[in-house]
Amino acid sequence: MSAKILITGAGGFIGGFIVEEALSRRYETWAGVRKTTSREHLSNPEIHFIDLNYTNKETLISQLKRHQEEFGKWDYIVHNLGVTKCKNPDDFERINYGFVKNFTEALIETDMVPRQFILMSSLGAWGLGDEKNFTPLRPTDPPRPNTRYGMSKLKAERHLESLPGFPYVVMRPTGVYGPYEKDYYLMMKSIKYGFDFIVGFKPQLITFIYVKDLVQAIFKAIDRGVTRRGYFLSEGKAYTSTQFRKYVATALGKRRVIPVKIPLWLLWVVSVVAEKVAGMLGSTSTLNRDKFRIMKQRNWICDISDAQHELGFAPQYSLERGVNECVKWYRENRWL
Repeated sequence: MSAKILITGAGGFIGGFIVEEALSRRYETWAGVRKTTSREHLSNPEIHFIDLNYTNKETLISQLKRHQEEFGKWDYIVHNLGVTKCKNPDDFERINYGFVKNFTEALIETDMVPRQFILMSSLGAWGLGDEKNFTPLRPTDPPRPNTRYGMSKLKAERHLESLPGFPYVVMRPTGVYGPYEKDYYLMMKSIKYGFDFIVGFKPQLITFIYVKDLVQAIFKAIDRGVTRRGYFLSEGKAYTSTQFRKYVATALGKRRVIPVKIPLWLLWVVSVVAEKVAGMLGSTSTLNRDKFRIMKQRNWICDISDAQHELGFAPQYSLERGVNECVKWYRENRWL
């Protein structure tokens, strides 16, 4: 009998790739999605769907009991559900922390705790790194999240740590990119039109992880059976914005791209205005105050040695290879 796995937030960018890998490994794969969520990348007929109510713990407990009676418990849960931008800033804590709290407590109360509960967190939970000497962030460093997003992710992590014996695994990736991701896509689209907007004038080192490498890290953690551990994840190499621009331009066949440096004060003004306008329109903006604090950070290097040694994590995608694959997908699907 194949193991059962639940992937929450399965309708999102990363979630779709986790589902695809679970199916390829012949897991009985459950995709946690809302009824209103697009299932464009969840078309495989072998996928089982479930819509759980994380807002109300009592309702969630009832749902879990019914599921257990009919299908049994999940062996693994990958909690990929979360928000990176919100109409209401309070939603960061409500969703990224509150949903985790409700879900884990409901799992405990219904005796449905899986072998592993893998939380998709973020390097942002550790926040600011050394911007003078550019030493890598390490798991032993005290976390200093400086965004509502990062604070909410750290709070979720601390909640998991507080549960005695709970078999959590925390993944803390740096910037994740890949096909049908939309934030890096906007940067690539700008480069296609001949402009690359760079934030600030001080040196900046940025890191990346291709979505397929992130997914492999998740399943390596499952294969190794680790619990009560957290891992920083990146390609293992740092880049400048110039290097990113060159890889994208080359993949696009773009000979001339003009770098445009934007002062931090101007980006702050634009971010605040964009956030307020989006709020008035009842939508969310890619640029906002949280995003500004992320973009202004100069050092995104992190130490991935724990993942390498304990999980056998070995990224297969350099930034150049990943960008080429991304651009190919965006072109084939007429995004670029």
